Amino acid sequence: MAKKKIDQNINQDKLSKTAYSLFDFTKKEKSFLIVICILISIAGLLTPYTYAAMWFGFGLAAYSAIANDSIQTIGTFIASNSNKKWYWLWLFMGLIFVATVTYSWFTYNGDVSYQRLSVKGLDKAPESFVFLQLAAPIVLLIMTRMRMPVSTTFLLLNVFTYKAGTIASVMFKSFAGYVLAFVIAIIVWFVLERFVKNYLKGKPAPYWIFLQWITSGTLWAVWIMQDAANIAVFLPRQLSPVEFAVYTGFVFIGLGFLFYLKGDRIQGIVNEKSSVTDVRAATIVDFVYAIILFYFKLYNNVPMSTTWVFIGLLGGRELAIALGKHAKAEKRNAWLFRAFRLARKDVYKAFIGLVVSLILAFIINDGVRNEILDFF
Repeated sequence: MAKKKIDQNINQDKLSKTAYSLFDFTKKEKSFLIVICILISIAGLLTPYTYAAMWFGFGLAAYSAIANDSIQTIGTFIASNSNKKWYWLWLFMGLIFVATVTYSWFTYNGDVSYQRLSVKGLDKAPESFVFLQLAAPIVLLIMTRMRMPVSTTFLLLNVFTYKAGTIASVMFKSFAGYVLAFVIAIIVWFVLERFVKNYLKGKPAPYWIFLQWITSGTLWAVWIMQDAANIAVFLPRQLSPVEFAVYTGFVFIGLGFLFYLKGDRIQGIVNEKSSVTDVRAATIVDFVYAIILFYFKLYNNVPMSTTWVFIGLLGGRELAIALGKHAKAEKRNAWLFRAFRLARKDVYKAFIGLVVSLILAFIINDGVRNEILDFF
């Protein structure tokens, strides 16, 4: 009887803490939640009007996708260049974006996705919208605010995919990317941790800044080749010159806002990792990541989640650093525990986004729902 009463008190304490945390979140994020309510209302009003809904959905997707995925590409760039003016960083990355999508638009007859949207299941531009398709980028905004590294590929593309097989292909390629990045990161950083343990100390030589800007710019361009599809999925598969100008201009301005905010809340995922503000470490992270993404770009045109590749890269890197950090077993074990905790946390949050995207795809798309029901 006494034990039961103690358990009840513990449960009541947990509920009280949960209620307090929820109240505290709503109090701190009052302005943000008001904006979310406004966006949901606008999405509901515009859903019947296809052309207006298309551009509204694109605008939400453009900002939410880049804001969430910024930790992958420009996150280390922002972290290691925090002492520089935000507008120089913006102009550098913004002009690379313009050049990259312009090349795709000219080369692929108006397609800005580098043919990522030409695969079966994504090749048809939406002819009408449902509310949940416009709500998907709003959900992504909320998750980004909560510092969750969600796969924008899963969350935004899955709600437009009309074939379950396409979703399975995207998932398989993404998980393969996670495993490959994790293994490569362990090998690369285990060697580097031993080889340059002393070299990475002290002030970096000036040429490292140059190398990091070049490497970060290359990574940003390769990322655009992979993930521009997540933004363009709301739009026609071939953009007219006017549509292309609106697409490019909006994202360019949105990037400026993101750099002004220094990556916003989700930047903390990068900042909590070991030595990521060191320009030399940031350069190596970007270089390895760019190679992996470019390999998968050449492999086939199936879209993939760059988020899963990125968290695999950071997770493997943290594990390798922990393995080579200390000679004493007890200290090494503490670092290993920290590495596994960070990797598990990132995977857990990314998995939540995957589950949400699958639920939305099942509810929205008749083709996906019928294929899954027939399979079972």
